[in-house]
Amino acid sequence: MLQRWNLQKWWISLFMLVFSVNPVFAAESGQNVHAPSLGKILVVMTNHSAYPTRSDHTGLWLTELTHFYDIAQAAGYDMDFVSPQGGAVPLDERSLKPIYLDKSAKAHLADPKFMQRLNTTLAPKAIDPSRYKAIYYTGGHGTMWDFPNNEDLKKISEQIYQQGGVVSAVCHGVGGLLSLQDNQGKALIAGRTVTGFANIEETLSGIKSQVPFSLQDGLVQRGAHYKRAWVPFTSYVVVDDRIITGQNPQSSKEIAEAVVKRLATLK
Repeated sequence: MLQRWNLQKWWISLFMLVFSVNPVFAAESGQNVHAPSLGKILVVMTNHSAYPTRSDHTGLWLTELTHFYDIAQAAGYDMDFVSPQGGAVPLDERSLKPIYLDKSAKAHLADPKFMQRLNTTLAPKAIDPSRYKAIYYTGGHGTMWDFPNNEDLKKISEQIYQQGGVVSAVCHGVGGLLSLQDNQGKALIAGRTVTGFANIEETLSGIKSQVPFSLQDGLVQRGAHYKRAWVPFTSYVVVDDRIITGQNPQSSKEIAEAVVKRLATLK
């Protein structure tokens, strides 16, 4: 009897050990498993919502955040949200149309905690760049006004890059790279291959007359080698070592995958 009791205790102990330390078994059993974070990524979003003459509003193109967020989070990265002024981030009205919203984006919109984060983004002065392995500039037309000349964001991005991190951006968010410089004061993107929202896409979207400048032209003027997809509004991502850019909203999943892949190679 005593021997059978000891055998039962042994099996119970083994069961508890397997389910407590094996994440696969624990996940299947419904336990909440928290894998160690691989590091932090700083996600930048716009505060700007007004077009010069249009009655609708711009702002963050939602899926350019949610697609990146989902993939980076699944890969094991934590993310902080920052905006040029801090505080609330407006959402581009067109990005909320059913044609653009997938299941994940709708779920984030319905998540009070996630939406609270969008309403309480950090200000650049609250950021310690040394804590981040990468920075990711989201898009939306609003970024054309408040990304390119923000000195605080510029310093943050430059430090992240100088310490060996990844600088990435998608769509109009690539405008955040225009003012970045290397240690010699040269444009960071000079001589580098990049992409971003194309002139043809600006025309087709009907917003060309509203934007303060051409993103494609601005990249070329700073010495970058600009490339784009042959077919507008199709996913296109360029990886030039630790500078990673995506052309349009359709590129947000692919750029997330590219950033995660590149981060995995960093020491």
